[in-house]
Amino acid sequence: MKKITLATLFIFITLCSSSAQQEKGIIGYNNWLNPWTEFRPNQTDYGKPTQIISGNITKDTRLLKREIYLLVGDVFVTDSTTLTIEPGTVIIGDFDTKASLVVTNGSTLYAQGTNTDPIVFTSSKKVKKPGDWGGIFVLGDAPTNHFGNMSSLEYGLKPKSNTDISYGGKNPDSFSGVISHVRIEYAGKRTKRYGYYNGLTLAGVGKETVVENVMVSYCKGNSFAILGGNLLLDKMVSYKSHINDYKFNYGTQCEIINSLAIKSPYISGSEKSRCLVISNHDDVEDTDFSNNQTLVESENLTLINLSNDLEYDIKIGLVNEAIFVDEDSAFSTDKSVISGFNPAVILDSKIKLNNSNLENIQFTRSYFNNCNGNIFKEGITNNDDLENWYGSRAYNNVYSKGQDSETFINANDDRRPDFRLKINGIIASTDDDD
Repeated sequence: MKKITLATLFIFITLCSSSAQQEKGIIGYNNWLNPWTEFRPNQTDYGKPTQIISGNITKDTRLLKREIYLLVGDVFVTDSTTLTIEPGTVIIGDFDTKASLVVTNGSTLYAQGTNTDPIVFTSSKKVKKPGDWGGIFVLGDAPTNHFGNMSSLEYGLKPKSNTDISYGGKNPDSFSGVISHVRIEYAGKRTKRYGYYNGLTLAGVGKETVVENVMVSYCKGNSFAILGGNLLLDKMVSYKSHINDYKFNYGTQCEIINSLAIKSPYISGSEKSRCLVISNHDDVEDTDFSNNQTLVESENLTLINLSNDLEYDIKIGLVNEAIFVDEDSAFSTDKSVISGFNPAVILDSKIKLNNSNLENIQFTRSYFNNCNGNIFKEGITNNDDLENWYGSRAYNNVYSKGQDSETFINANDDRRPDFRLKINGIIASTDDDD
């Protein structure tokens, strides 16, 4: 009896130790990308529209799965209205009017798909291309670092009132709704004056808002733009954006966990393309430094550049850094994977390399793989100081030169890829499964 008890105790301790093991990159016993994501959206027939949405939505509205909606022009959800979208609903962004959906400050979006029945926003074109339509904007009253906390979107949207494009306030806990199991495809229209739209813009959105399991694919602009606010982002996916996958600015306080960015060197826009850009301001004179400045804390990210010939693609200038950290910003990542970039990280040239500043830029227990250099300061080719700092045992980072086939479970399957880390046949996982 005593032997059985001791054996049971040993097994229990072993299992507990295993489940508590710190793993790197996106995690889960199962591949949480399945089945709600779509990596070949141009091969999907979503059907023809049966309903049209245009103008302002000024009363509580519910979009139904049995209909297919055509979004025409700039559609604003205003007057503290709630827009609810049923799981499985398809909303098609009109190409001719470059449609966009704007959920104004004080209104609410409930877009709650499911793992087997996601909500889809896509292009009206038969042959879909990045930039076919605008994108989705959600505005809230959480703080920014603008003077007075308030600001307005500058994307060329055409509201009936300027209040419909205003965001920011004093409520970090504000609630703008739920966005879950949603796909946004082929967004990012171009404007001559304001550049490209983002797939999903979250401006001044507070931490009671739920944003999880959201995929933006083939966006002509940034996949995700987080402007101020206070947010937790969980299980986000950016796939082959033309510019950045995730851009943070204007004093955002954001935590992003268990999320993914997949870049391709063969898809590029007019601007430099990175996975993460952490900025604090566009113009320092417009910044109120008495407010919170940009702080992004990340954990279990996988940032991967899918290249057929990485050495050649780097040589001809098709590959950039994965992460850019601007001045006056703070960033940390833990247990993340950065694979196939040139280099992994660049710090803005204005950041002074001293203990105080480097304490605000943390890379811990992360896996740097197959990158042409790891962490550099912009404009400086000698990174010995940074290598010594982040390469110390205290940070516990790992450096490798493995191919994608050796590093990930199945990164090259364009139908059902699996970007979880594979080291010696062990899948990176925890018992925190979806």
